[in-house]
Amino acid sequence: MLGEVEAILKAPLCARVARGVELTQYGRALARRAYNLSGVAGNDARDQRTEDRQRRLGYPWGPSPGPALNLAVPAIRQVSTAYPGIEINIQIENSNVLVRELLSARHDFVIGRIPDDMDPHEFNLIEIGEEDVCLIVREGHPLLEKDIVTSTDLPGYDWVFQPSGTLLRRAVEDSFLSAGTPLPATIINTSSIILTVSIVRNTNAIAPVARDVADLIAGNGGKAGEIRVLPTDFNIKIRPYSLITARGRALPPSAKLLYDLILKQSTA
Repeated sequence: MLGEVEAILKAPLCARVARGVELTQYGRALARRAYNLSGVAGNDARDQRTEDRQRRLGYPWGPSPGPALNLAVPAIRQVSTAYPGIEINIQIENSNVLVRELLSARHDFVIGRIPDDMDPHEFNLIEIGEEDVCLIVREGHPLLEKDIVTSTDLPGYDWVFQPSGTLLRRAVEDSFLSAGTPLPATIINTSSIILTVSIVRNTNAIAPVARDVADLIAGNGGKAGEIRVLPTDFNIKIRPYSLITARGRALPPSAKLLYDLILKQSTA
């Protein structure tokens, strides 16, 4: 059967190695395409079953926290109002995780950025916005006594970072390096915004977050609101975020509805 497929494609799909066989670049491309097609077929079948039950079902997708506040929430509200009973699954993670899960057909689309170590030709993307990054500390933090905080004031404190290799983490590290400032010595790694806020609120640690997230937390009247934004003399640059889908994979109807509403919201 494999020989017949290779004859049709006129390309080798497998190569013999010491432990057996492995896919060639043509084999990997064909396997990826077949996997995507099976995902589309599965989504179509689920949609049909859903309509038979007179119920519209939302599909998984994942924004990062900043864009989620301004884009996802209004879109979700519109979908929920228009289609009572819809079920929407949302995962909030860093782009490295989300984009890989998108390729594995665990999400229909994501809001984020394509990691540098991934092939951009595997995706379709529409740039929809920029994300302002700031540094948060607890109320009463020693650095809040300064009118303006410089990069040289920061290395002496503990930091709460996203995992190594994520875009936000790299942007902060680049800002340190460009200023000639040593990187922080003590670092806590987590992708959880809840854990980040908890650590910052109870210690002298500093954390970089999207400004939309910081404003929401700081405006909260509860204990989580005991968070303040550091006034700094430098900016942390991070590239724009996009609506990302897997190339060659069609969105199911319910996911397409949510996708279109978020796109419309981003241009409003």
